[in-house]
Amino acid sequence: MHSLMRGGELISAYALIGSLPTLLEVGIRKEEMGRPLRIEYAGGRYHVINRGNYRRNLFGEEGGAEAFERVLGEAAERYGWRVHAYVVMRNHFHLAIELTEPNLSVGMKWLQGTWVRRNNRFRKLVGRPFQDRFKALVVEHGAAFSGVCDYIHLNPVRAHAVKAEAMLEYPWSSLPKWTRKDRPKWLDPRTALGERGGLPDSAQGWKKYYAALALAAEEVTQVKRRTAGSMSRGWCLGSAGFRAAMKDRMKRKGQELEWGRKAGLELEDTRRELEEAWEDRLQRLAKVAKISLDRLPEKKSDPGKALLAAAMKRSSAVSNAWLAQRLKMGKPASASQFARRFLIDNAGSERVDRLLSKIKN
Repeated sequence: MHSLMRGGELISAYALIGSLPTLLEVGIRKEEMGRPLRIEYAGGRYHVINRGNYRRNLFGEEGGAEAFERVLGEAAERYGWRVHAYVVMRNHFHLAIELTEPNLSVGMKWLQGTWVRRNNRFRKLVGRPFQDRFKALVVEHGAAFSGVCDYIHLNPVRAHAVKAEAMLEYPWSSLPKWTRKDRPKWLDPRTALGERGGLPDSAQGWKKYYAALALAAEEVTQVKRRTAGSMSRGWCLGSAGFRAAMKDRMKRKGQELEWGRKAGLELEDTRRELEEAWEDRLQRLAKVAKISLDRLPEKKSDPGKALLAAAMKRSSAVSNAWLAQRLKMGKPASASQFARRFLIDNAGSERVDRLLSKIKN
């Protein structure tokens, strides 16, 4: 078996993909819980998957995968996601995502819904193309998440869409995008590279990563293919300590959160986490824009307040009600209207882009 160095330790080139039983958390069975819960928190990393109804050719038609990539980028910018790896296959997709605020569910609803509406409108289709709500496995930082990124990049090889030596030629993946000069800001390869022995985000680092991945691809036997499938099963991937922490988190929020979702309620703890994230982002935006949040003008449509509202709407899942109250903009609908008007104007939209470029997600 081929091997390489990671942090001074000799490991298999197949990395974690060939030894997944130590990473897989079967977790609480679906039939014991009803619908599986979502654990969402700032800094959380996830392996997200969904498939087409009846394994239909969801993205295989011309333009389908390209459109999904565009909407993924829009969602990442809108919700502050760091996308570490992704692949769009003929009838399903895989994403490796890191959150900056607990908004995975709302973001995925927007991502899938937006793609479906655009695709159905373009092709004059009706109905729901996805088989179910998306699946998301919460993943521990470090080796477990790096293994997920490797698994995603090897998906076209396992599916016989391309040969191992042609991985970079598969277009609907993050892998060939890493080396592009116009690589989108929301796509971040540093985690996958860093876990490969601290490889740099440079031509040299990419070359070594591709070489290691190519060796791993050669070892995709039937046994390892079945083992690698564990990356898509269960609800949690990581060490025993991480699994225990996630179970504890689920116990604290679990049944209350599930019942709240079934009843259509917004729970206090979930709302508090979101509002703390929104406040932090607003504070950073106001500081760069040199706007005092303690001395906001009384005028509801004040340009400074509209700038902040538009920047928040473009870069987060902030609610209109929170914006209206925090920025003293009147009714929730008014906050949305003032932000939208600001963005319609080209000069206003450019100001928002410049402002957002000066802060980190």
